[in-house]
Amino acid sequence: MNLVYGALLLHSAGKAVDEAGIKKLADATGTKVEDAQIKALVAALEGVNIEEAISKAAMPVAAAAPVQAKEEKKEAKKEEDESKKAEEAAAGLGALFG
Repeated sequence: MNLVYGALLLHSAGKAVDEAGIKKLADATGTKVEDAQIKALVAALEGVNIEEAISKAAMPVAAAAPVQAKEEKKEAKKEEDESKKAEEAAAGLGALFG
């Protein structure tokens, strides 16, 4: 996990997220890391848009629930309004033949 934080730190500093940079950062902090772990992290991050990943992770999940509930209420109200209109139309037609 420390390596991921290191990669984020390098990215936020505008540095390249590569094996050399992560190795220097790990050495500077006194973290003992195997080269295979660094290679695996760099390979996993290859082709990943870090800014996009951060923005997706920062999106509040709880905010989606109230929006969904509002949309469901709107749909229910719309259906209720449509059924009322249909009943009124049917009542009006009944008066014609009454």
